[in-house]
Amino acid sequence: MLDFTVRYEPTPDEVARALGQGIRQQLKIAYLVLPSVLIASGLGCVLIGSTSTGVAMLVGAVVFPLVLTWSIRRTGKRQLAHLCVPTTLRLTSDGYECRTDQSATTMRWSLFGRIVTGPEFWLFFVNRQFAGFLPRRAFSSEQQTELDDFIASRQNTRIS
Repeated sequence: MLDFTVRYEPTPDEVARALGQGIRQQLKIAYLVLPSVLIASGLGCVLIGSTSTGVAMLVGAVVFPLVLTWSIRRTGKRQLAHLCVPTTLRLTSDGYECRTDQSATTMRWSLFGRIVTGPEFWLFFVNRQFAGFLPRRAFSSEQQTELDDFIASRQNTRIS
């Protein structure tokens, strides 16, 4: 039975990395498809003699991932004051609660359609939308293993 409480304070870099990873997971298709379409279209334009349009599309294929990453970080920086405060996390078999001096959020595990387990974070998704994260560093290695096992068992028993 999962039941533990930890206190930690997320760092600005940690929040930026978590948001970046979560949004990249959410927008994985856009990250892959749009640059590929721009490259193919750009090469096609160059081959048919529309060089300036083709070059613009090729430049767009290179610039798009950079701009998207910059945009994600900029959005994350706006969240820092709200997220980078002392935080208490309580995890149970029903869900988790995140408490600060200013707010309290309770999420039930059944809300999440997908949980991505990574080396640094657990990333939570609701209807394919990035909804939150838990940093692994906030938990002891035993708690990390227990949470990994709990998440794996929930995902293995999920009925699609």
